[in-house]
Amino acid sequence: MTDKEFKCEKCDKEFSSKDALDMHNNSKHYSSSQNAGVKNLKKMDKKKVRNWLIILAVVIVIIVVAYVMAIKPAAADDKYDGFAQCLSGNNVTMYGAWWCSHCKAQKEAFGKSFQYINYVECSTPDGNAMLKICQDIGIEGYPTWEFSNGERKEGFVPLEELAFAGNCTLPD
Repeated sequence: MTDKEFKCEKCDKEFSSKDALDMHNNSKHYSSSQNAGVKNLKKMDKKKVRNWLIILAVVIVIIVVAYVMAIKPAAADDKYDGFAQCLSGNNVTMYGAWWCSHCKAQKEAFGKSFQYINYVECSTPDGNAMLKICQDIGIEGYPTWEFSNGERKEGFVPLEELAFAGNCTLPD
C-alpha cells in the first residue's frame, strides 16, 4: 500500500490516513455530505409537523365546540332578565320553600334570571315548619305568587300567566 491509500470520493484527493480523510470531509464536504441526511430529516420533520398540526387542529375544534356549547345555554339563561326585573319592579313576589319541587321548577323556568325575582323563603332550614313572616300573611302552599293588587296564584304558574298578571312583557 502506498502512503496515499485513502481517497476522497468527492474531490479525488488522496490522504495518508483515515483520520486525515475524515478531517478533510468534515471541513470541505460537510454540507454536501450532510445534505442527504438533512433531506431525510426534513421529510421526517414534515411528517411530524403535519401530525402535530392535525392533532392541534382537532384539539382546537374540540375547544371551540365546548365553548360554544357552554355559551349557548348561558345566553338562553339570561333571556328573562328584563322580564324578571319587570315583575319585581311591579311588586310581584314569590313565596316558596327550598324543598318544594314546584318551587324548583318555577325557578328553573326563569333560569339564571330568577335572581331578579322578589323571593321570600318560607321554610325553616330543617324543612319542618313555616317561618312567621309567611304565616302572618296567610301563605298556604308553595309556590305562592302575590301581585301588587293583592291577587295570589298558588302552584307552578306558567310564565305567560305571570306576564299577564304582573303587567310585564314576556320575551320571545
